[in-house]
Amino acid sequence: MQAVEQLIATLSGWVWGPPMLVLLVGTGLYLTVMLRGMQFRALPHALKLIWHKEHAGSGDISHFAALMTALAATVGIGNIVGVATAITLGGPGAVFWMWMTGLVGMATKYSEAVLAVKYREKGEHGMRGGPMYYLAKGAGLPWLGWLFALFTALATFGIGNMTQANAVAKIFHATFGVEPWVTGVVLMVLTALVILGGIKSIGRFTSLLVPFMILGYVGASLLALALNAEEIPAALSLIFAHAFSPIAAGGGFAGATVAAAMRFGVARGVFSNESGLGSAPIAAAAARTQDPVKQALVSMTQTFIDTLVVCSMTALVILTATPWTQGTGAEQLTSASFAETLGTAGAMIVAVATALFAYSTLIGWNYYGEKAVEYLAGARAVRPYRVLFIGVVVVGAMMRLEFVWNFSDLMNGMMAIPNLIALLLLSKVVREETRRYFAK
Repeated sequence: MQAVEQLIATLSGWVWGPPMLVLLVGTGLYLTVMLRGMQFRALPHALKLIWHKEHAGSGDISHFAALMTALAATVGIGNIVGVATAITLGGPGAVFWMWMTGLVGMATKYSEAVLAVKYREKGEHGMRGGPMYYLAKGAGLPWLGWLFALFTALATFGIGNMTQANAVAKIFHATFGVEPWVTGVVLMVLTALVILGGIKSIGRFTSLLVPFMILGYVGASLLALALNAEEIPAALSLIFAHAFSPIAAGGGFAGATVAAAMRFGVARGVFSNESGLGSAPIAAAAARTQDPVKQALVSMTQTFIDTLVVCSMTALVILTATPWTQGTGAEQLTSASFAETLGTAGAMIVAVATALFAYSTLIGWNYYGEKAVEYLAGARAVRPYRVLFIGVVVVGAMMRLEFVWNFSDLMNGMMAIPNLIALLLLSKVVREETRRYFAK
C-alpha cells in the first residue's frame, strides 16, 4: 500500500508541475486576448445578470441558483487553508499571482460555461452538460469526454467528499472537542437531506446557504481589517513588492523566492477557483436560459467572487496580523490571524466558516459526480451513487487523508487536461457566440 501511495504522490506532483500551471494560465491568457478582455468590460453587466430571472428557455434552475451551486463547490477550505498555504510557502507575493490567476481564470470560466450550455441536452434527471458533452458533441472526441467523466466521478469522492468532511471533523474537534464520528454522522444526515432531492433541491438550498456564508465570512474579515486598518497599506505593499522580488527570512518566516511566489500563488489560485478544471460548467448547464452567453457571464462572476473577494479577505487578514511572521503552520494560520484581532470569537468564526465552506462543497461536488456517473452508466446509476456518496462522508470524517489528498489532486489534474483541450479546440465557437450576443 505504501508503494501505491508513493506512486500516487509522484504522479500528482508531475501532473501539477509547472507545465500544467503554464497550460492553465496560458489558456486563460489566450482566451482573454481572443475575447479582447471581455471579463473586464462585461463584469458590471455580468453582475446584473445574476439577479435576472428567465422564465423561457430550457433548464432546471435560475441563473442565481446555478451560480450558487457552482460557488458552493468552489468556495471551500481552499479559501481558508489554501490561501494560508500560498503565503506560508510563497510569501506575500503569492497573493498577487493568485489575483492574476483569478483575472485570466474569469475568461476560462466564461468559455467553459458558454460551451456547457450550448452543447447540453435533456436527461432523465434534468439538463445535463459539461466538458464530457462539449468534448463529444463539439470537439468530436467522445472518448476524451468519457475519460473526463471518469476522472470527475473518482475525484468527487476525494476532493468533494472525504477531504471536506475530514477538515470539518478536525477543526470541530480542535475548537469544540466534538468527536470526529459525531461530526461525520451529522454531516451525513445534513448532506442526505439536500442531495436526495436532486438539482432543484440543491439549487434551493445553496441559494440560501452560500450568500449567507460568504457575506458572513467577508463581514467578519472586514471587521478584522477595520481594527487593523493602519496595517493594510503595508500589507498591500508587501503583496506587490514581493510578487517581483524575493522576501528574506525573518522572525519565524522562512523567506520565499519570486519563483515560489508565482508557483504557489498560481497553484492555490487554481485550486480555489477551479477555472479550467471543468467542474463548474456542469452546474452552469442546469441554468434556465435561452442564451449560452447569459449564463456564461453569470458563471464568470464565480471566479471573481471566489478569488478576488473571498481569497483576498483571507490574505489581507493574515498579512495585517503577525502569526505569519512567527512560523505558524498553514493549517492554523488563518485561525490564529483572526484570533489575534478578534480573540476567541475569531477562532470560532474560522471554525464555523470552515464547516460551512466544506459542507457546501460536499453539496456542489455531489452534483458534479452525479452528472459524471450519469454520463458513464446512465440515469439508473444516479440513485446508487447518491447513497454511496452520503455513506462515504462518515468514512472521510474519521480517516487519515494524505493518500486521498494526493489521489484527489491527481484526478483534478486529469480532469483539467481534456477540458483545456476542448477549450482550445472550441475557442472559435466561444468567440462567435460572444460576438453574436454583444452585437444584439
